[in-house]
Amino acid sequence: MPRPITSGVLLAIASAVAFGLTTPVVAWAGADAGPLTIAALLYGGAAAAAFAMRLVRRSVGGSLKRSDTGRIVAIAISGAAIAPACLAWGLSRAGATGGSLILNFEAVLTVGLAWLIYRESLGRRVIAAMVIMAAGGVLLVLDASLGSSPQPWGIAAVVVATLAWSIDNTLTRPLAERDPLQVIAAKGALGATLTGSIAIVRGEVTPQLATIAILLVCGATGYGLSLRMYLLAQRRIGAARTGSVFALAPFIGAGIAWILGDRDATILTAIAAVGFGFGVYLHASEQHGHAHVHGPTEHEHPHRHDDGHHDHEHDPPFIGEHTHRHAHGRRAHSHEHAPDVHHDHSH
Repeated sequence: MPRPITSGVLLAIASAVAFGLTTPVVAWAGADAGPLTIAALLYGGAAAAAFAMRLVRRSVGGSLKRSDTGRIVAIAISGAAIAPACLAWGLSRAGATGGSLILNFEAVLTVGLAWLIYRESLGRRVIAAMVIMAAGGVLLVLDASLGSSPQPWGIAAVVVATLAWSIDNTLTRPLAERDPLQVIAAKGALGATLTGSIAIVRGEVTPQLATIAILLVCGATGYGLSLRMYLLAQRRIGAARTGSVFALAPFIGAGIAWILGDRDATILTAIAAVGFGFGVYLHASEQHGHAHVHGPTEHEHPHRHDDGHHDHEHDPPFIGEHTHRHAHGRRAHSHEHAPDVHHDHSH
């Protein structure tokens, strides 16, 4: 099997690419649409993609439970309503390049919240990465504010979007073992209904059909497919490391914006890019292993029988990843691991 951190990092990178490619497109296509309308179309596209993928893909996690309802509502409000609406409003004022890059604050905030709430271990490498990325975020805000037509409120709106998405990432962590397509469908449908309803009440202008189609596609890829890979990454490496690697997304978006003609980036952006790249490297190359004890427990989550933690039997034998309720006895061993469902112990 691949190293748990390696597989999680690769999924987080793929998620970042899918999201990063859409940010400048949203800024460009959404010029004639209101922020709430944009948010509704993005997460409507994400929900539609999740429903479509469920028709052709088997479940890779447990089903949502009634006890998850409050958490789903919270992530829909923060991540599928407040965040995309603030992003859309901010991008129209801060510019595609500056707005894309300021999204890097999401990584720093997610790492901090993951440590504060879930006590995910932060070794020296992770702390160093966090400090470097925070400094890079400050440089990006400074760069955006010194642009040709600085819009402080636009910059502030994008920062609020990063805070809302970092809260969303943190609240989503306990749902990482659920079927990601169910999570996306529920979050997207609730978020799109909420923002769409408010947009209608406020009388936002209905965009052209071409704009609607583009934003729905952006939602399906950058907010649907991307979120599926993000949740699978969280399942393997936790909220902090997934959020940190996801910091690649804004640089991808800024690169596309630069190709499309937005040339506001300066030497400060280049310095910040190097810093964020080094921070991601520190996370991705981390090796964490020590002697630890698993207490007896019973739970339901996706698992394999060759991962060193699941030795129960099936009749007939089952090969590959599958989901069902199962019990673990006490076990003490030492191996490399990430802060997944079996390794949320304190350090």
